[in-house]
Amino acid sequence: MSEDLAYARLPVVAIIGRPNVGKSTLFNRLVGKRLALVDDQPGVTRDRREGEGRLADLRFVVADTAGLEDAGEGTLAARMSAMSEAAAEEADVALFMMDARAGLTPEDEHFARLLRRKGKPVIVLANKAEGRAGEAGFLEAWSLGLGDPIAFSAAHGQGLDELHERLSALLPRPEARKERAGKGEDGAGRPLRLAIVGRPNAGKSTLINRLLGHERMLTGPEAGITRDAIGVDWSWKGRPVKLWDTAGMRKKARVRGKLEKLSVADGLRAAKFAEVVVLLLDATRPLEKQDLVIANLIAREGRALVIALNKWDLVQDKSGYRKKLEEAVDKLLPQVVGAPVITLSALTGQNVDKLMPEVLGVYEVWNRRLPTAKLNAWLKEATQRHPPPAPGGRRIKIRYITQPNARPPTFVAFSQRAGDLPESYIRYLVKSLRESFDLWGTPIRLRVRAGENPYAEKKKGQ
Repeated sequence: MSEDLAYARLPVVAIIGRPNVGKSTLFNRLVGKRLALVDDQPGVTRDRREGEGRLADLRFVVADTAGLEDAGEGTLAARMSAMSEAAAEEADVALFMMDARAGLTPEDEHFARLLRRKGKPVIVLANKAEGRAGEAGFLEAWSLGLGDPIAFSAAHGQGLDELHERLSALLPRPEARKERAGKGEDGAGRPLRLAIVGRPNAGKSTLINRLLGHERMLTGPEAGITRDAIGVDWSWKGRPVKLWDTAGMRKKARVRGKLEKLSVADGLRAAKFAEVVVLLLDATRPLEKQDLVIANLIAREGRALVIALNKWDLVQDKSGYRKKLEEAVDKLLPQVVGAPVITLSALTGQNVDKLMPEVLGVYEVWNRRLPTAKLNAWLKEATQRHPPPAPGGRRIKIRYITQPNARPPTFVAFSQRAGDLPESYIRYLVKSLRESFDLWGTPIRLRVRAGENPYAEKKKGQ
């Protein structure tokens, strides 16, 4: 069984509670990494974030959720609370966290009643209970009617041994749990890592919800709802995919405050971790330099790129807009010339079904390896058609080329005068490689090294 399929069959533990009670701190401790953003400001977490948690011999999926708030219908806070409740509904065990130093609040009691009605196994964690300051709040937690609370400290690891004992008794055996939604028999391979990036309010979370077929990501008219880079397991026609939703990326000069800087950095890490990146543009807003800056960053990281124009149903001059975009990409992003451009509406679903075929197409190119014999036949023809320069009257000779790596396609050519070969000629060779071997929409790396054919001596000795 692959690691990803094993992960899909693990039991799920959801961490829920009011904002700023320490849920993300506990999440990071259980997964062993700083995956969730943590800040003193309440309400940092908005979407559900999942990771593989470990506690001694126990292994499970742990879900960090937005803070539960008793908010007005239709507000952002209400939508966040609804998604947290859904996470608790889907979990095998809920960890209900309250702040022992702040004491029991009416909101704690309200959501404790909600959990009792759901009938899910619940473990109450009276967090921040280290020292005398948390004693009174810990004692109050007994009145929630959810069983014996644990005096806990997510920051210092206090109470983890008791949490292990409780989880051991409540968690189902991993093999007894049904596969999680989106994983099937054909999805046993390593998932394709796909990140959706773009400026704020381009519709990234709406697109992911449309692909998944349900409201997994928090959405709304407010810009900047997504703060964390959220990974979701999915399957497209039996092909496992790890989908990453990211925070909107604004111009650096406009990024203000510690929290937004953390959110953008988290999104950049997701893009670097991905294999294919979808740059989602808002078709109702003019093409801006920031869009091209993001695309350039993706190319520099060596990731395959698909450009998607969202809200296409609202565009009037469709042909003019698309032509302008394609010309800008080819002119300003030579590293990814030919990157596919698709038009869609995440809200209505128009053309969303065309996205994944394009993603898999550039992924195949990104992984492509070319036979050495074909490469050298191409090199001979390309240098005859357009010979290298002859500085000082001596023609530069390129003796040999090979492809040591894919992901992205990386080539090494050998010449005794590698340092004399101008960048303009290297760009010509890259362009010819694209045209000859259909390497569109992916970065190509071509390095020229000093030396003869490295296999020449071996051939002579055979």
